[in-house]
Amino acid sequence: MTTKRSRATALIGAVLSAGLLLAGCGGGSGSGGTNDSGRIKITYASFAGVTGMPAKFGQEKGFFEAEGLDVTFVTAEDPVAIVSSGDAEIADCDTTSALIAAGKGAPIKIVSSMYRHKGPFYLISRPDIDRVEDLKGKTVGIARKGAGLEAYVRVILKKHGLTEKDVTLVPNGTHQEAYASLTNGQVDATIIHEPFVSLAEAEGTGKLLARGWDYLPTFHTGVEIASERFIKENPEALKKFLTAYFKAASYAKAHPEEYLDFVEKQSDVDREVLKAALEREEPIWENDPRVDLDDLRDTQQIQKDLGFQDTVYDPEDLVDTSQIPSPQEISAKADAR
Repeated sequence: MTTKRSRATALIGAVLSAGLLLAGCGGGSGSGGTNDSGRIKITYASFAGVTGMPAKFGQEKGFFEAEGLDVTFVTAEDPVAIVSSGDAEIADCDTTSALIAAGKGAPIKIVSSMYRHKGPFYLISRPDIDRVEDLKGKTVGIARKGAGLEAYVRVILKKHGLTEKDVTLVPNGTHQEAYASLTNGQVDATIIHEPFVSLAEAEGTGKLLARGWDYLPTFHTGVEIASERFIKENPEALKKFLTAYFKAASYAKAHPEEYLDFVEKQSDVDREVLKAALEREEPIWENDPRVDLDDLRDTQQIQKDLGFQDTVYDPEDLVDTSQIPSPQEISAKADAR
């Protein structure tokens, strides 16, 4: 018999794994050419799951079309690879992967922050565990070995007096995989994204112990990357894309009920769970495209201190924010929709 929890988890998993492809799902590059209507074609690798939802919402609302763009959304397991190969011009990317790849010579640049870039990650536990300190002797999920999510786990444990010798750290995947590992008892606690924190609270399967951004406030977690060729040959198209992207995120934040209608239709997750997840992350939904170079240095130093990165690269060589729209421009245009 299918339980409510397993159904909800499966539905969220379908959304988070497959993503939502509103405007096609094939490969191939837009290359900055134009379609029959004269709109500039761009292929964009968007994050799956709730992180990628505002841009897809913006696609449905017509923000990209209004900027004269014909954007094809695709999903990619390796955003750096798809942009480097030319199969996509722009991609969502975790900041550490972008920094390391660009530092090693990949033909990409960081062109803006994502609409939120402070770690939207959470340490949750079984309901009978009340404090981080109570994890001593327990098994904790770290998502993937050596990734930024593991950095959050290690820092949270350290600030509560625990080391890796006090716990058993295990890779347990992300999103629905991580949630399943908690509910089936494989782990006693795990680092995880929303909406699984709110789902665990609603279903009584887990308890929130720590929010990531409280522990690593300068650790940068999400950027937009573009190929160096696209930046050089199509700077105006890049500016239009970033303007539409941030307009969409601004509009979604300013119209939460309409945005929830959209997300609910795509996921079939309980609206109250989605609403709780959205409200929890409101403080870090900043809609600020600027990239703080000091934050990028801090992020790399944390990575290096944990042994996840050998070299701290100079971010000035890896970032090109010449085409980001101003906050005032984003706000004014979003309100005008």
